Amino acid sequence: MTQYVRACALADVPLDAALAVEVGGTEIAIVRHGDEVFAILDECSHAAIPLSEGDVEGCEIECWLHGSRFDLRSGKVINLPATEPVPVYPCTTDGADVLVDLTNPMTDDS
Repeated sequence: MTQYVRACALADVPLDAALAVEVGGTEIAIVRHGDEVFAILDECSHAAIPLSEGDVEGCEIECWLHGSRFDLRSGKVINLPATEPVPVYPCTTDGADVLVDLTNPMTDDS
């Protein structure tokens, strides 16, 4: 069952950048690319660095410390040194709000 909760205002999420938010005690990076909005755990699986402080390019986010890159749609590692995916969360908009479902994290273990 999907349980969406408000994460932030859509207007607070910069285009092609990340916004760090805390939702239910979980640190999430909310990313907006074009008309799409993504929610990813705000921690690099390689060095426990906030992904929200990294660069966003298309549907990818890069950890600023060592350059690990992750797919915002699946959490899949695109670039080393990270080898483990990062959980992503179902995300939608409702009017002016961004909603996430923390109960159904998705990871790409391939």
